[in-house]
Amino acid sequence: MATSLGYDYEVFLSFRGPDTRAGFTNFLYTNLDNAGIRTFRDDEELRIGEEFAPELLQAIKQSKISIPIFSKGYASSVWCLKELVQMVACQKAGRQKIMPIFYDVAPSEV
Repeated sequence: MATSLGYDYEVFLSFRGPDTRAGFTNFLYTNLDNAGIRTFRDDEELRIGEEFAPELLQAIKQSKISIPIFSKGYASSVWCLKELVQMVACQKAGRQKIMPIFYDVAPSEV
């Protein structure tokens, strides 16, 4: 259900599951949710060879802010990079802000 501003979510979290899901991403999601911020977090583990879920791209398009959580393995994930491409497209269209988090990695390493 879209809000009055046309967004389903205030925040979309993009992360590489094995790197941050159980720790930092879960902590961030829980705190955003507790603050009443409608946040999308993919709870499914994508397996190698699986199709990229169109629901993920739609969730990115329907989010006001995207937060890519750059970790050591983020750039090696095809799925994370596809999400990032969609985030940048939404930002260029003026529909979204991107607020990156660098988790245990320097920006020059990503």
